[in-house]
Amino acid sequence: MNQSAEPSLWNSLAARGGVNLQNQQREKISRYLELLLAANARMNLTRIVDPKSAEILHVGDALTVLPFLPATSHRLADVGSGGGVPGIILAIARPDARVTLIEATKKKAEFLKTAIDELGLTNVTVEPIRAEEAGRSELRESFDVAVARAVATLDWLAEWMLPLVKKGGVMLAMKGQKAADELAGARRIVAKLGGGAGEIIPVELPGAEHHVILRFRKIGTTDSRWPRAASAAKGRPLA
Repeated sequence: MNQSAEPSLWNSLAARGGVNLQNQQREKISRYLELLLAANARMNLTRIVDPKSAEILHVGDALTVLPFLPATSHRLADVGSGGGVPGIILAIARPDARVTLIEATKKKAEFLKTAIDELGLTNVTVEPIRAEEAGRSELRESFDVAVARAVATLDWLAEWMLPLVKKGGVMLAMKGQKAADELAGARRIVAKLGGGAGEIIPVELPGAEHHVILRFRKIGTTDSRWPRAASAAKGRPLA
């Protein structure tokens, strides 16, 4: 496995979350990036194809989530995981976490399974289903944390993510410069689904302007009516 050219940045970002990355962990992250970029030549997994950029905008971005995870062992759902960011990187950095990658696109889910096997990650599973299905399955309200990056606007994300989070858990949406507008437009929906008042937390990451994390505590249970099936939602977010 090739050692990354960004060990100091990765170490610094991980340390903010109380994680001391070991050489083996950094090597696994580097190998994951190799797998991701190689697979991207065959399918659309990421628009970031330069390895140096990926070290910052994929790995660095994922590591900014670490300070918002529980200090102890927990269950984490990566909703709309795509190529595995941030879920796989968080699983490597926090081997005590049990990570579930929720990804409905068959080819992407197959890549995730292949990458997990190649990296020898025993704390990660893949659910090849839609987030709406996951929220109405045995996974409902079973996670301490649900995280999503580059999936949808907050009015949709809330309906897909909050039903997965147990009361007392947290929803984390990785967002950019439109975060405040999305939050303002989704407060009623978040409250309806059992979420508390959200907070916008700026995150410093080289080369990534306006990077923030929207954090919501789950303060109540989610009504059994939600999430709606895709056929019932008909392309319209909750009002």
